Amino acid sequence: MKVLFDTSGGDNAPIEIIKGALEARGEFNIEIAFVGKAEEIEKTIEKFEVKEKFEIIDAQEKIENDEEPAFALRRKKNSSTVIGLNLLKSKEYDAFISAGSTGALLAGGLFIVGRIDNIKRAVLPTSLPNLNGKTMIIDSGANVDCSAEMLLQFAKMGRVYLEEIFKIKNPTVGLLNIGSEKGKGNALTKETYDLLEESNLNFIGNIEARDITLSGCDLAICDGFVGNVLLKNTEGVSKFVLKSFSEVVKQIELSEQSQVEIGKIFNIASKKLDASEVGGALLLGLNRVVVKAHGNADSKAIKNAVKVAIDAVENEIVDKIEKVFKGDFNER
Repeated sequence: MKVLFDTSGGDNAPIEIIKGALEARGEFNIEIAFVGKAEEIEKTIEKFEVKEKFEIIDAQEKIENDEEPAFALRRKKNSSTVIGLNLLKSKEYDAFISAGSTGALLAGGLFIVGRIDNIKRAVLPTSLPNLNGKTMIIDSGANVDCSAEMLLQFAKMGRVYLEEIFKIKNPTVGLLNIGSEKGKGNALTKETYDLLEESNLNFIGNIEARDITLSGCDLAICDGFVGNVLLKNTEGVSKFVLKSFSEVVKQIELSEQSQVEIGKIFNIASKKLDASEVGGALLLGLNRVVVKAHGNADSKAIKNAVKVAIDAVENEIVDKIEKVFKGDFNER
């Protein structure tokens, strides 16, 4: 399997991107290549004293987070995002991983790589921890304005992803809303509720935000605006809880053994809430495997993003979603 890494995107590029790629190469036995500023990539690789030579594709331009995605894609043809996605489209690589601009990666995925037939939009699924495992949130930021039909498609793609990658048979689907009763919410959620109820998904009705961490469902459906707010709030609350816990422990006189045991508990909790444990999100709905790594991804997150890509390729997730949406996508 060949994976192409964007070394220009992200807060910690290129060093953490390259370090993570090298670690993934050793752990997962994959072929790796880099797209970005060639001289910068070569100098960074030298720091790791690696003897092997790697394919490097020079891309002198970078799309910034504050640039309008569609305009930037047209203007910066020599950016790592544009070149990388074109190489992925040509099937020279099995997957493309980037920690760069989410908007540019999504727009480039749609315009360059292309959508699966009958799918209106690609989406970003994100897993959040709950009491019994994880809940998948779709959409977590790719599409801030959605129709009810789009949300139904998100749910169908999410079910395929959960069944094929996470091996959850017939996952429960909830609609994120301001109340659990039918009829709650705005025009979008009411219309979406009816579509989900009429589908053959395992729809359990509306769920509230607090239900996410309490194992309310396997898959929570919402538009990207709501999903991203939920995601960012959860990250903030997690950091607050961990920091508060740490501060309280410092104020208590504990034996050395107790300190060790509490340290173990803290590490377990931190790992459960650590975004780098997930690494990145697969853009569902595209014709090829594109993984969006966190903007502040370190080498650990990049390595775990590779695992996301490997799972998608080995489980043929693109082909399986395509089969569901062939013809009338309501058939499944």
